Amino acid sequence: MMIIRPIRQDDYAVLFKIAEESGHGFTSLPVNEELIQKKLSRSEASFKKAVSQPGDEGYLFVMEDSETGEVVGTSGIEAAVGLDDAFYHYHLGKVVHSSRSLNVYNTVETLTLCNDYTGATEICTLFLREAYRKDNNGKLLSKFRFLFLQEQQHRFSDTVIAEMRGVSDANGDSPFWQWLEEHFFSMDFPTADYLTGIGQKVFVAELMPKYPIYVNLLSKEAQDVIGHVHDNTRPAIQLLKSEGFNFAGYVDIFDGGPTVEANIKNIRSASQSKNYTIVIGESASDDAVSHLISNTEVEDFRATLTPLNVDVTSDSVTLSQKLADLLLVKAGDSVRLVAL
Repeated sequence: MMIIRPIRQDDYAVLFKIAEESGHGFTSLPVNEELIQKKLSRSEASFKKAVSQPGDEGYLFVMEDSETGEVVGTSGIEAAVGLDDAFYHYHLGKVVHSSRSLNVYNTVETLTLCNDYTGATEICTLFLREAYRKDNNGKLLSKFRFLFLQEQQHRFSDTVIAEMRGVSDANGDSPFWQWLEEHFFSMDFPTADYLTGIGQKVFVAELMPKYPIYVNLLSKEAQDVIGHVHDNTRPAIQLLKSEGFNFAGYVDIFDGGPTVEANIKNIRSASQSKNYTIVIGESASDDAVSHLISNTEVEDFRATLTPLNVDVTSDSVTLSQKLADLLLVKAGDSVRLVAL
């Protein structure tokens, strides 16, 4: 069984390996020993911290095979982005150029640099190792976060966003960035992406064009990828759309990938989840329905995906002793769950 838990210091080696496997464009997990160690330490401190409102906390989780102890994926939540470092996006807008006397009317798309998502909660750092991309593992690794958000609402913003990886090739070259590189930056996409990942963002403010960019002035290759995702990211964005996330016109400043957003009240797995009281009993019956289930803890958080027998009349759920042990709960405790 796959179990979600907070990351620990002894997960460093596998987290570094995941950073290497994730490839170009995975900005939130750069291949940098010092930065990965800082992420681990910051995450541990965030889970231990008493919080009354969202701040600079970053929560990093791992997916672990309970039978082997192997860590097979990672997933994270940033409580409030842009409070310490500027959080940049391009916003797609329109301007109209018209002349009534000449009967000319043209609508032109623009890209304007902004910090509109400052303070929003970001779900991020989602990566599942290739051999484990099966059996709904990807859904568990993404959706469990909505149970945590719902249970710990005081730790997070009402607005939740996710930056989706944009189009780039196997060498990390982005058609969108190539145009910016040629005219403004003089550095390749992997370098710019890496600098951002390690927190060195001042070059963006220094070199990024200060005025709106007319989209029709970009190369055709750059225009064609604005708002589109990397092939490997298609399942992730479809999953988020099914949860209620939508595209509001914000794209990544490096690869043009879309950022999707939702209010916590409109995220299906959050708003439809409920707390149930645990009853210890036999393993789930054949007619049990697959549910995401988590305990209600922070530092000792655990979650999984499993068939469950739920009694809606008594607001109780029956867990086997083995499952209760994996979730660090006992009879009479409360758990949060939602049908997959």
